[in-house]
Amino acid sequence: MSDHQDLLLEVRDLTKSFPGVLALKGVSLSLAKGEVLSLIGENGAGKSTLMKILAGVQPPDSGEYLIDGSQVILKNVREAMEQGIALIHQELNLASNLDLASNIFLGREPGAKGFINEKDLHAQAAKHLKRVGLDLPTHTITGSLPIGKQQLVEIAKALSCDARVLIMDEPTSSLSQKETETLFEVVKGLRDQGISVIYISHRLGEVKELSDRVTVFRDGENAGDLALEEINHESMVRLMVGRDLSEFYDRAIHQPGGSVLRAKQVVSPSYPETTVSLEVRAGEIVGIAGLVGAGRTELLQTFFGVTPALGGELEVMGESFSPRCPSDAIEAGLALAPEDRKLHGLVLPMTVRENASLPSLERDQKKGFLDESAERAIADEAVEQMKIKTPHIEQVTRFLSGGNQQKIVLGKWLAMKPKLLMLDEPTRGIDVGAKREIYKLMEKLAGEGMAILFVSSEMEEVLGMADRAYVMHEGRISGELNRQEMSEESIMNLATGGEKAA
Repeated sequence: MSDHQDLLLEVRDLTKSFPGVLALKGVSLSLAKGEVLSLIGENGAGKSTLMKILAGVQPPDSGEYLIDGSQVILKNVREAMEQGIALIHQELNLASNLDLASNIFLGREPGAKGFINEKDLHAQAAKHLKRVGLDLPTHTITGSLPIGKQQLVEIAKALSCDARVLIMDEPTSSLSQKETETLFEVVKGLRDQGISVIYISHRLGEVKELSDRVTVFRDGENAGDLALEEINHESMVRLMVGRDLSEFYDRAIHQPGGSVLRAKQVVSPSYPETTVSLEVRAGEIVGIAGLVGAGRTELLQTFFGVTPALGGELEVMGESFSPRCPSDAIEAGLALAPEDRKLHGLVLPMTVRENASLPSLERDQKKGFLDESAERAIADEAVEQMKIKTPHIEQVTRFLSGGNQQKIVLGKWLAMKPKLLMLDEPTRGIDVGAKREIYKLMEKLAGEGMAILFVSSEMEEVLGMADRAYVMHEGRISGELNRQEMSEESIMNLATGGEKAA
């Protein structure tokens, strides 16, 4: 890092909490003038929360924020921009129907007495576009450009506000290789002009190429810094993980039975360039690990017929299986508890009874009429089996806690007696006690011979619960690990594009 007097931005002992989550615990960070600092860490490590605080999107609960050595309190994004700090969001923030010049100066157009000086607007916009290597007519409609060029327009917009610090959150997640290379050249050019960059990425190859220094976050805290000469894949992975496993996971390893689900060269619509092959056997708990955007949720949705496969073969219990919609998958004995239970797993204004029996309605109907006694029996069994805390089965689901809502989702599928239970982030956003109960249920179901395939972004959950784990990276399976091979390091290495160790 540059000398102390070159410090442009510094935060000390920042803390930020949200209901039920301590997102940042006494975090410190410094950034020198003309430095590219990469910020890395697992999903949920607190990176995005810190960036939002730096960019004035949200305030910290406590701690100091200094710019040029003086303490500041940023009440909003405009105040951060006035200090020269700009956040380039992962989802671009441009008006696609306006031309480039209008986007760059939107809300700050040059002119007087309510009239825009068009000549000045386009001349200034051309100057900023040139700084990011875009040699385009300023009248070009923004929406006509590929995403990589729109990213550069977003940077030009920040530079037009005299940005001294650019915060880039996963900037290459939607870019092609060529667009990524162009972005790197622009970032290096900005560094040479004395502009500082905070770069957040899960792609450790990019981090190694671009960074002057790397700061690692783990569980909302600083896990360590790497100077330029220390930056390599192994060191970054070691700092990102390094955590003791909780004593939560009581696993008895079961001898797996026959194949329940087999995927051969399956092509998911979200990653048409890659194929996936995997197998889940009876009585086995198989984890799918990887970072956000790796294609894990999309893969489960393909197996469940939400987004039918574009190619490859699926087999359930040895028989060919091509689900065109979820009801095909349900009929074949598959169940999926989705990642967003409120949006896709439950009808919140309905009661516990109605939600718990939804998938069984068709099966339990009597000549087209609802079998209310069967519906009540299913709900009562779900409440008892899942230990759902509700005053009665007529309680509206919206008023239950997240953990109890998740138990209803699981209970409704267990009433269908599936051969394969797929769980997408089964314990996201629920408390420790409910997590423990869901782990016990997974163990019990596997002991009874059910096959379980689960996606989790919580590393210790994969390590604690999985008999085997597949690790995904950019739509493909980058490796398969048995229980002996699984470690935070081996999973993170594969999840970030590394090779499986011999």
